[in-house]
Amino acid sequence: MNQITALLYWISTGLLVPVIVFLLYFFVNALWMIGRFYGQYIEHRRLNRALDQTLDEMPLPDWLNHVLAQPDVARSTAGRYLGLLRAAAGDAALLEKRLGDYEVEADKLLGKSKLLVKIGPILGLMGTLIPMGPALLGLATGDVASMASNMQVAFATTVVGLIIGAVGFITLQARQRWVAGEMNLLTYVAEKLKGGLA
Repeated sequence: MNQITALLYWISTGLLVPVIVFLLYFFVNALWMIGRFYGQYIEHRRLNRALDQTLDEMPLPDWLNHVLAQPDVARSTAGRYLGLLRAAAGDAALLEKRLGDYEVEADKLLGKSKLLVKIGPILGLMGTLIPMGPALLGLATGDVASMASNMQVAFATTVVGLIIGAVGFITLQARQRWVAGEMNLLTYVAEKLKGGLA
């Protein structure tokens, strides 16, 4: 039994370095995601203004031509799919496929945030629990310096893991709203185009 517990202890302490490396990797990714998210937020605000301002004021074919002529719209994912929907006008099956393609692409975008939401706290918890064994061992042997060092690692990995999860959660919430709004618009346009209006 002692050999099994010693093996488990050796495995768990050996995982500390990979856990810290992964935490640092995902922390850098979270920082990069914050910068990218800000750019997407500005782009999304511009896109919403361009898409909403004339939808009720002109017929759908004219509205599509108008919004797709704007560079901000044409570069966006929603604009690209509006163009694909316009090209598939009258073909109900192809319109449904284009909507499905958008859902798959949107899920890929949301996947990065979902990964951070899940992996950050998991790695943070692992980084907390792994050094607790050596810390308790240091406490039992009276090695306060070793215990303090291990506790410092435990607390630091917890904080970094929670930051990663928080960035993922905040970006996920906003991106889900964006995707829902774009999907609503694309579904509306697809329904209108099923009769070949454009």
